[in-house]
Amino acid sequence: MMIQLALDRLSIEEAINVTRKVEHHIDWIEVGTSLIKEFGMDSVRKMKSAFPDKTIVADIKTFDNAIYEFELCFKNGADVATVMGAAPKVSIEACRDVAKRYNKQVMIDLLNTTDEQFAYLSEYEDLVLCAHISKDEQEHGGKTGWTLPLTSNENVMWAVAGGISPDSFSEIMKLNPHVVIIGSGITKAEDPEKAAKFFSENARVKGLNL
Repeated sequence: MMIQLALDRLSIEEAINVTRKVEHHIDWIEVGTSLIKEFGMDSVRKMKSAFPDKTIVADIKTFDNAIYEFELCFKNGADVATVMGAAPKVSIEACRDVAKRYNKQVMIDLLNTTDEQFAYLSEYEDLVLCAHISKDEQEHGGKTGWTLPLTSNENVMWAVAGGISPDSFSEIMKLNPHVVIIGSGITKAEDPEKAAKFFSENARVKGLNL
């Protein structure tokens, strides 16, 4: 179970500084959608430059223009880029093709993905599927609790994201995802390093008990 640090609503400098405090307790570093929208690919380049040995996730949430956007991410240092599961199938296929060409990885955000869309997404074995409770759903929609859609494909890699805290982490562990995506649960904690260590140690214990 890997820990992915999500960096959103920060400056690039703030993102680098908080990551420095916790880098020994995390596996993947997510350059959040807000950083990419505010600072462009400079945010991806600088995070990869600062942490060259970490897996950098560009949470670009592609929905269209897939080849251009995924090439942009990978050329600027991303190891993983995200596409929306609700995007046209041709766009998702394009993301897969670009990732394969660059020897990189695709993560699919399942927000608002229909059952029909999930049916073909879950057949892929070279993607990470992300069950995500959005920021708006957390703050305004009253949505809590995570579920992983049922699939017969045992090779599916799962990620879980959205408002994960120390209090909710036991619920996440029951789902046994491959990647746990944590943002403010670390970045807004009184002691980010202590928080990251908590998540990392519990994830490692879960892995040893499998």
